[in-house]
Amino acid sequence: IRAHAKGNGNPGSSPGQARKAKADISIYGQESNYTTWRLAKMNPAIRGIEGNIAHGDTFHNDRHPDLKADFILANPPFNVSDWRGELLRDDKRWQYGVPPAGNANFAWVQHIVHHLAPAGVAGFVLANGSMSSNKSGEGVIRKSLIEADLVDCMVALPGQLFYSTQIPACLWFLARNKSARHSRESWNPGFRDRRGQVLFIDARKLGRMVDRTHRELTDEDIARIARTYHAWRGELLPLPPGEGGGEGEYKDIPGFCKSATLEEIRKHGHVLTPGRYVGAEAQEDDGEPFKEKMKRLTATLRAQQAEAAKLDATIARNLKELGYGG
Repeated sequence: IRAHAKGNGNPGSSPGQARKAKADISIYGQESNYTTWRLAKMNPAIRGIEGNIAHGDTFHNDRHPDLKADFILANPPFNVSDWRGELLRDDKRWQYGVPPAGNANFAWVQHIVHHLAPAGVAGFVLANGSMSSNKSGEGVIRKSLIEADLVDCMVALPGQLFYSTQIPACLWFLARNKSARHSRESWNPGFRDRRGQVLFIDARKLGRMVDRTHRELTDEDIARIARTYHAWRGELLPLPPGEGGGEGEYKDIPGFCKSATLEEIRKHGHVLTPGRYVGAEAQEDDGEPFKEKMKRLTATLRAQQAEAAKLDATIARNLKELGYGG
């Protein structure tokens, strides 16, 4: 596992989970900020994991240049403009296009792709603009990534999740190999063939407010997103009714998830915003006949218009009494 722009180095697992898995994984990471780097080294250590967490600038001093990772997790800073990209115009990592010097988003994406093993999978957080921006060649890079069939899943997140920024964010999941594969676990036959497909999940309505300015995803919200993704990949996981199907069976849910083909994505100009694909949430039928509903709604509208006219007349009269009337 390689973690880029590690932040505090929390691998997203509890100490118990980490101890159970530590015999099977090797962790590598890199962080440029010295204080944050020290935290990043400490966090795996208190979970009993030995990690190779290097200190240095990821772009200009890659401390693991030849590493190919099975899994990559990253939480890079959003929209970095001072990453000195003009000094790296000919860097070998820019296989899908030279990222703009004024924004490092697609430098992070391509750095991650560069370090993926042949069957590697990556998950990372980026600003929402990365899904649709066409500035300074970003749209060309995104198109190249899509046409290379590297994009596996896109998740639109609700706002106000982060304490450090108010910039809306999304999750990218990349996969080097989306073909059908068998699993070594007896309970899981592996993954289905997902080549030429991308899963879109619109999670913007999930989460709960923890205070006036911050929202958090509940364990149930996270589990719903994860179950949907695993079901789409073809893993046999139990799914509650209405959440992508039954035992490991995926299906599109209007307003929440959609499995789109590359041809559909091309029709949308290679934009990866989930809202463009999942459509509107299905509305529950209240059983009221259409003609009766329209009659009722029309009557309500006319009553509201009449009330609005009365209020307008009252306001005009009051203004006139104050000497501001026409």
